[in-house]
Amino acid sequence: MSERADIVVIGGGIMGLAIAYNLAKLGAGDIVVVDRNYLCGGASGRNGGGVRAQWSSEANVRLMQESIKMCREFAREMKINVWFRQGGYLFLTRDEEKRRALEKSVKVQNECGLATRMLTPKEAQKIVPELDVGSGTSAITAASFNADDGVVFPWPFVWGFARAAEKLGVRVLTFTDVVGFETKGKAITGVVVKKTATKTATETATLGKTETRTIRTSRVVNAAGAWSPEIARMLGVELPNTPHRHEICSTEPLKPWLGPLVADLTDGLYFSQSTRGEIVGGIGQERVPHGIDQNSSFAFLGIYARSLTRACPVLGNVKVLRQWAGCYDITPDANPIVGPVDDVAHFYQASGFMGHGFMMAPVVGKLIAQYIVEETPLPMFERWNLRRFKEGKLLSEAMIIG
Repeated sequence: MSERADIVVIGGGIMGLAIAYNLAKLGAGDIVVVDRNYLCGGASGRNGGGVRAQWSSEANVRLMQESIKMCREFAREMKINVWFRQGGYLFLTRDEEKRRALEKSVKVQNECGLATRMLTPKEAQKIVPELDVGSGTSAITAASFNADDGVVFPWPFVWGFARAAEKLGVRVLTFTDVVGFETKGKAITGVVVKKTATKTATETATLGKTETRTIRTSRVVNAAGAWSPEIARMLGVELPNTPHRHEICSTEPLKPWLGPLVADLTDGLYFSQSTRGEIVGGIGQERVPHGIDQNSSFAFLGIYARSLTRACPVLGNVKVLRQWAGCYDITPDANPIVGPVDDVAHFYQASGFMGHGFMMAPVVGKLIAQYIVEETPLPMFERWNLRRFKEGKLLSEAMIIG
């Protein structure tokens, strides 16, 4: 069996769906999105929903200024409530090196027009009275705050893009795995896919266990997140991304008391309070299994609990209701890989966003779609090309959490 598409987008997460939606808006033709799982089955449905413009590089700050505006308009445009609330981000530091890095980041943000401000520990405590600024070597040394940063509920954000894309004619194929490509020279001529599951027992009985077919196309977007290197390798393209398990947990609901999302740059702790009252948060872990792993661990709970109660001791008796894990998509320089590659024609990358592709997807999806349709250079994205790793032109980003 075979069918045709003008563009195939691999990955039905927030990035792939945002790209597909914007491609359809620009009249790019017949767009097909394929995902090996259900919508929200990957990182897009497993993150904390944070959206912020507090970054250390001008490119990221400017992108997120636009993305936050788009988040603000999302519910009206997509006709779906994503519970976007702008309570701000409060970043904390506990050593002098991190404090100096934070000051540099805030300077960049101010130059871009953000109202971010540096705070003393006591000023940070005025924003979150329950915060323990500590003493001695583990004391909070400084903080930064931007009131425009916020949090959205991830699932309806994904569903909103999917539904809006389908209304514009995009075909979203879930439980559909990419198993290979057909090529001619440097050109892609088809994407070979296999149905991995069906929605009902009747479909299973009718179609059997698998259904393999080729989607004829010459343009492909690789937006498969932590699975992107696996997809690229099928075309002989090596991406330096590596998956890294990241865990999150949610507590019982509490009365509203926490305004901003609080993030500690020293150990990667972050936590916020949802509109339903739960404390949702995570923390960075170095010792996790290599490869794709979305299992939860007891080790995470211990590390997270110690850091969380150091920041806010009042949370020591709160009950954890559930925890889950997803995969960060890590690159060597903590910056994404975006745009075409040299070895395969019209094979566009949109991966390596660490744990922050979710918040960048609205604006990045729009810009990538413009690049593909209009074929106009994007200087902002040129810095994110794949060649930089071979050329040794690595970038930097200091404001990574989790």
